[in-house]
Amino acid sequence: MEWQPEQQPIASLTQLLRDSLSGHDAKAQRNAEKMLQHVKGASPDFNNYLVWIATTSTNPTSLSAENYFAARSAAAIMLKNNVRTGWEKIAEPSKVYVKATIVLGLQDATLQIRNFAGNVITEIVRVGGILGWPQILPELVGMASSQSSPAIIDGAMGALFKICEDNKRALDKQYQSQRPLDFLLPELLRFTSNPTAKVRSRALASINVFLNEPIASTCRAQIDNILPRFVALASDPDDEVRRYVCRAFALLADGIPNVLLPHMQGIVAYTLTQQRDLQNSELALDAAEFFFEASSTPILRDALRPYIAEIIPVLLDSMVYDEDDQARLEGDADDADEEDEAKDIKPVFADAKQKGSLAVSSDGVAKTNGQAHESVNGYAYEDDLSDGEIEDDDAYGADPEDEWNLRKCSAASLDSLATHNGAPVFEITLPWLQENLQHQDWQNREAAVLALGAIGPGCIDTVQQHLPQLIPYLLTLLDDHQPVVRQITCWALGRFAGWAAHLAGDGKIQMFQPIMDGILQRMLDKNKKVQESAASAFATLEEAANIELMPYCAVIVQQFVRCFDQYKDKNMFILYDCVQTLAEHAGPALAQPELVKLLMPALITRWSKVQDQSREMFPLLECLSYVATALQENIAPFAKPFFERCIRIIHQNLQEGFTANEEEYLDPPDKDFLVTSLDLLSAIIQSLSEQQAVALTSASEPNMLELLTYCMRDPNNDVRQSAYALLGDSAIYIFPLLAPHLPPILELVIAQLDLSQGISADPETGYRVINNACWSCGEISMRASPQMLEPFIPRLLQKLGAILTATNVPQSLNENSAIAIGRLGISSHAALALHLASIAPPFLSVMRNVQWTDEKGHAFKGFVHIVLDAPEKMEACLLDFFSAMAGAPGVVLTGMGSEGPAEGFERALGTYKGMVGQGWDAFLGNLPAEQQQALRGLYRF
Repeated sequence: MEWQPEQQPIASLTQLLRDSLSGHDAKAQRNAEKMLQHVKGASPDFNNYLVWIATTSTNPTSLSAENYFAARSAAAIMLKNNVRTGWEKIAEPSKVYVKATIVLGLQDATLQIRNFAGNVITEIVRVGGILGWPQILPELVGMASSQSSPAIIDGAMGALFKICEDNKRALDKQYQSQRPLDFLLPELLRFTSNPTAKVRSRALASINVFLNEPIASTCRAQIDNILPRFVALASDPDDEVRRYVCRAFALLADGIPNVLLPHMQGIVAYTLTQQRDLQNSELALDAAEFFFEASSTPILRDALRPYIAEIIPVLLDSMVYDEDDQARLEGDADDADEEDEAKDIKPVFADAKQKGSLAVSSDGVAKTNGQAHESVNGYAYEDDLSDGEIEDDDAYGADPEDEWNLRKCSAASLDSLATHNGAPVFEITLPWLQENLQHQDWQNREAAVLALGAIGPGCIDTVQQHLPQLIPYLLTLLDDHQPVVRQITCWALGRFAGWAAHLAGDGKIQMFQPIMDGILQRMLDKNKKVQESAASAFATLEEAANIELMPYCAVIVQQFVRCFDQYKDKNMFILYDCVQTLAEHAGPALAQPELVKLLMPALITRWSKVQDQSREMFPLLECLSYVATALQENIAPFAKPFFERCIRIIHQNLQEGFTANEEEYLDPPDKDFLVTSLDLLSAIIQSLSEQQAVALTSASEPNMLELLTYCMRDPNNDVRQSAYALLGDSAIYIFPLLAPHLPPILELVIAQLDLSQGISADPETGYRVINNACWSCGEISMRASPQMLEPFIPRLLQKLGAILTATNVPQSLNENSAIAIGRLGISSHAALALHLASIAPPFLSVMRNVQWTDEKGHAFKGFVHIVLDAPEKMEACLLDFFSAMAGAPGVVLTGMGSEGPAEGFERALGTYKGMVGQGWDAFLGNLPAEQQQALRGLYRF
């Protein structure tokens, strides 16, 4: 007998569900939520009642129609949550009833209930698997194919779309030689011919789910059936259908571009027509996305070239603010004196630092704390956030200028086309620029500046001949009466800063200095958004100019100090970035006493205002880390309060996280406070003299090294990464203090060197932690006595050797482990010599790819000590060893002196010459002639 509800539970349950949504009576809401949880645990039929209430439109209670509808909505939401968190615990008869009943909700007259029912169905499929409810797809297809009411068809199509969206991989997975998508895709294609526009658009939206990367294998196999339907629907009278067609072309341009090649002329014409429909901004944006994707894809980029004269004018016109945006932006006022509200300041997040000379990715990009400085008024189409930067969070509200829109998409497409086509793009654009840069309407001037900034760097060889006329005019727009024009002009000038910074002689005076001065002046604009754009542009300029900024540091610091005095909280974050970037790229110039006297009081004033618990502390601490590194010993008068506060912050956060017995975390501490505090401690220790650093660390309360051991055990990868960076710096600069703590510290290092540590959940940050552990191990090995290291050598070698020979880790990790092994040989070569035959081949193979630096020199100094202890074990790779010696640059060998491997190399060559005897010259003859010559030129043997 089918389950039937009882009247009394329905009445009480609907009242509780209604009260659970009570926004005006918090007490009633809490009581209702508490009672619902009690009933959930006590009644095995609880989910049956929820689905019955959610799908029953006839009100069986005394509640008003409005309150009963609220109860139905609450029932559906609670049912979805119960499915998500405990579907496997629900009794089978109840599962059967829920599945059979929730489908009825798709037939409800109200859209909201149909959507709720679709959400529950999707959640059941997601947690229970496709095979857990195999009949649902045919049932939904049948409902959508019926001649019944529009509500039923709409409910079914909505549920199908949700299932596709949440179960993309599962639907394309093979189950006993069949894929669910093999059944569903032809049905969705059939629905694209439905006479109802909403059915067609929902079907297209569902198909597009599977065209997102990674593209479903079923779609790849069926693309010849899919593409003709898209082409046929390109002329659909419904805007929403055409939107999804445009989106499909953009997805295919990214995922399967070659299928579009035969149709490029028609697709270009079609998407241009849709993009011109500025009355429908969403349709225009989806059309513009095609040009963005196609211009970024090599095979389509060439195919677009014949049409750029048609494409570019449409992109340019699409970059002009529409009437709604114009009205919004014209209301911007001078607000620099107004305090920021908390809701206007988005959260910031900190990243840990990577240590060692090999801290780079495979593409050579240093994995440290580089910044991304796209202005919010540019097009910033890559979300490349880094330390101290602001991350969007819906809870903080969306600024329209931060959103991806038609204007930004068009600018990004123009940038890409210019980068890959050069002069022809600029030649097409130039007349439009000349017309609009001096246009009487500010929105046209603004769009022209955006276009020039987008196009210029990509075809700089062509543009630069016009820049002596264009740059001065841009500089005049820094005084435009419209803040948004000043804002975009800062961004555009920042885009040309790299070109101007590296001009020679008078060129730099005429171009770079005015750009730098102009942006600096706008950093004190009376409008906060202009301030932000100028500061962001100046950070871009700093990175582009690099050491070229050093002669101008006095002027720059003076302006930064004024900004510290005037900026409100929000823009203070980007100002920290400006100071940090200046310290990073022009650091030595900041160490001048007069600049220290200017900059440090401004930073200390802000330091005194920021509370320990404020998230502003993250970018401030990071900024101070770079400043301390730049100032070196000049940071000494200010170091103590910085150091002590970092110790306090670390201690407070660790205390909040640990249980009473301090063995495990109750709640993880805020990793950002720990990361930035650890990084500033590292910077201070590096910058001071050994005597000063030892004195400061010795006086720390609690003891810094004891806190460090807790951070080395932290469950968060970023915290451990910074902790191992501080460990290595402590080994370099305050080893006498570190030595007594070595036994427990080395135990932690050995545990961290296990490749399974933190890798499965987050490989990228997990490998960075192990990298820093390798580096710190090498630094400790450089200074520790054999007696200190002896108990740990076997396990250290085992772990480092496993990393050295691992084939599934980043190359930089292999290299850092090799350097650590070599450095370990400086003091513990006798113990390592026992394993030389197995160490040497992978060590030499890996080190072949490492650039010659002092670290590589130290590693070979230790390695040659190992070799000299057991020279007979090098037979399998002796020529490789000689080749490595021949490749050592003389300037490195000479510069390192006794700290380097030169003396050891000479001894090793002499040893092997004696062992080989009369066949020595013949043996060396196995090396290339240039290597033989290098050996004889570099070493005496």
